[in-house]
Amino acid sequence: MDHQTNEPVPPMASEPLSRRGVLRAATVSAAAAVGTAGLLAGPASAAPAGHSHGRRRVPVDRISIQLYTLRDQLAAELPGTLTALRRIGYRRVEHAGFVGRTAAQFRAALDAAGLRSTSGHVGIPQPFDAAAWERALADANVVGCKKIVHPYFGRDAQGRPIRDPAVYRALARDLNQAGRLAERAGLDFGYHNHQLEFVPLTDGSTGFEILAGQTDPRLVHFELDLYWTWRGAHDPVDVIRANRGRVRQVHVKDLDVEGGFADLGDGVIDFGRIFAHEREAGIEEYIVERDDAGTPPRAPADALDTARVGFDYLASLRY
Repeated sequence: MDHQTNEPVPPMASEPLSRRGVLRAATVSAAAAVGTAGLLAGPASAAPAGHSHGRRRVPVDRISIQLYTLRDQLAAELPGTLTALRRIGYRRVEHAGFVGRTAAQFRAALDAAGLRSTSGHVGIPQPFDAAAWERALADANVVGCKKIVHPYFGRDAQGRPIRDPAVYRALARDLNQAGRLAERAGLDFGYHNHQLEFVPLTDGSTGFEILAGQTDPRLVHFELDLYWTWRGAHDPVDVIRANRGRVRQVHVKDLDVEGGFADLGDGVIDFGRIFAHEREAGIEEYIVERDDAGTPPRAPADALDTARVGFDYLASLRY
């Protein structure tokens, strides 16, 4: 099941992308703008990340990359691109579909390159369909995943941010069902956020609060996207503190001064400050991603530069 065919793209500050249907900041109300302003002005997060000199580091064998970052390069040359990732130093990846291959063919390409797809993005069926989900779980096991993650939610049929708490409560029930079936299949199930989960709902809560409160921690963990959390006007450290042990994966994606994407270390997010809470969070994977890495005006091959910069940044970071 390839989530790329039906997943709308979240917002960014430049041109729209094809994935997930990019929303501009205005479509998520003032929350996204406040998130960027808060990031640039707040005392805990105003300075560029840089490299601190602590004793802790990201374990190299836990560094991964979301393959959506390299979608155009993979489509043009799957074996060569995977081999290039291994040469950079990656040992694991997170897939976002199988690049036109079957699960078995995609697994064979990973094996040939010396990579493991330890995680994958696959949207749960809506309305929920247990049989369809079990087929997706079977594919995940063929590929060799340990985790499977629902990648996107938060817009209604007209493309507007969902503000009805009942919709998020219904999603929480579906996530619990999906997590229970994933557990039976030997997989951990996670939920990946964007900024939309932090948009205020009609009752004053947020979608993220509902999902955190109404999903079973034994069945559903969070893959916290650090960029989109900031864009949703929330500090990832606060989210971690409110969800101890549930943030088992993070998407490590940097934010430039205008609210767009940046290669790791070139933006304003202080990742060391966030990773200092890794044990509290329960982080098991640090996943490099940049949504526009191969999108014009950047060339597809530029995504490999993003991959290289991201790996080197995480491998050398001390905090």
